[in-house]
Parts: sequence; C-alpha cells; structure tokens
Amino acid sequence: MSEFEDYANKYDSVKMRRENGILEMTFHTDGGSLRWSKKAHQDLEQAFLDVGRDRGNEIVIITGTGPEYAGPAVQPTGDGGHHDPREPVTAEEWDQLWYWEGKHMLMNLLNIEVPMIAAINGPAVRHPEIPLLCDIVLASERATIQDSAHFNGGLVPGDGVHIVFPLIMGPNRGRYFLLTGQVLNAQESKDVGLVSEVLPHDDLLPRAWELALQLQKRPPLLRRYARVMLTQDLKQRMQELLGYGLALEGLAAVQRVESPGTGVPKNPFGH
Repeated sequence: MSEFEDYANKYDSVKMRRENGILEMTFHTDGGSLRWSKKAHQDLEQAFLDVGRDRGNEIVIITGTGPEYAGPAVQPTGDGGHHDPREPVTAEEWDQLWYWEGKHMLMNLLNIEVPMIAAINGPAVRHPEIPLLCDIVLASERATIQDSAHFNGGLVPGDGVHIVFPLIMGPNRGRYFLLTGQVLNAQESKDVGLVSEVLPHDDLLPRAWELALQLQKRPPLLRRYARVMLTQDLKQRMQELLGYGLALEGLAAVQRVESPGTGVPKNPFGH
C-alpha cells in the first residue's frame, strides 16, 4: 500500500493535491506545460503505481498546466533529465525506457481502481492515449488531439495508441488518424467520441471537480468495482497487444539506427 504523504511531492513531472479523497494530478515540466522526456516517462509510470496502491484516493482527476496539455520532447538541459530525440537507441535502452516502462505506465494507469476524470486543458500531441483511458474525458475549447510522435515522426504507432484510437474512433478513422498525423480540435474530438464534453477553458477544472463530487456520493465499492468492470476489456486488449506493439516500434527504431542513410531522423522519440 502507498501513503499520500510518501509520494505527494515525489515526482518532478506531477503536482498533486488531494481534498477529501479527490486527488488532482497536474502534469507539468518546470511548472509549465508538460514536455515528454525520459524523466516524465519514468515519473508517470511510478506515479500511477503509487496512486493505484493508495486506498485513500477515491476519485482521480488528471490535467495539465499552461497552454498545452502535453507537448513534444524538449532538448536536453545538461542534467540528464530530458531526452534528446536525435540520440541513437540500442535494444537494451529501448527495452528499459520504452518497452518495459511503456507497458507498465499504461497498465498502472488502468490498475487505478477508482473513477478517473481527464481534463484536457490544451493541445495533447504526445501520449494522447493517457487521458483517453480515463472514465470521463473533458476538453477545453482550446484542446486539440494528435499523435505527433509516431508515424509522421518516424516511429511505429505501437505504444498503446494502436489500441486506443481504433477502438474509440472505429478502425478506419483510427488508422487514418494515426497514419496522417491528423489534428482534431475539441469539437471534432467530441464528434468522434474521444471526449464527452467541450467546455470554456475557465470552466474545465471546476467541471471536473463537480463531476468528481457527484461520483463520490456513491458507495466506495460501487465506485471501485464500476471502474474495474469498465476497464476490463481495455486491460485485456493491452495485455494482448501493447507489448507486441512496443516490440515492433522498437525493432523499427533500432533498425533505423543500424541502417543510416534512410533520410529519417535517427530517433524522433518525443515520447
């Protein structure tokens, strides 16, 4: 079991506050919009594990800060905390940083056995599948959703986006979205079923808390088991297809490094 006091301030990429059992997780980089990096990847994998192991969390809200929900990777700062997308990758590095962590990050998220609400405050262009794995997905009118890291960035879309988007949007629209780098605005995201409500920006987080308080009125086991039941199909799909997708993504990335002259950047991870 985890205790809130032990992990509340543990992660550089996640600011946490909890009021009467409702946990708000705000993703960020140095207080601004989240920039995906090795550090952020590691933080979220472990943070989701801690949150899921804390029975004091009754409802979880995830959101971002600043103008974006989650943006591209930043360049290195010299402290080793940020990933350089030009950096070559070996099979061993891929196994640790993306294959192992990638599997556990999404499974740890799905193993949070309480209702989850996503409040997408702005463009979500990296790991957009994370908020979509919540039970209720809200979007600011400023939000957009795009998978910018994978196919158009030189990577196989195999880190969970290949499961989430075709499932929610339908196979043909999902494959089109992943292969073209399509950018969906907030209303388009609602129209295809990715989000449930589009709100004025200033109303987004208050609405998330309103819904959290509404859900919290239900008995604890009703809330927990509803989340378990409603995510079971997703867990089964992830168990079957996530590792396979990450392995193919890594195989193509490692092959690219070993086969120079392809005209493709070595490793535009941006995960």
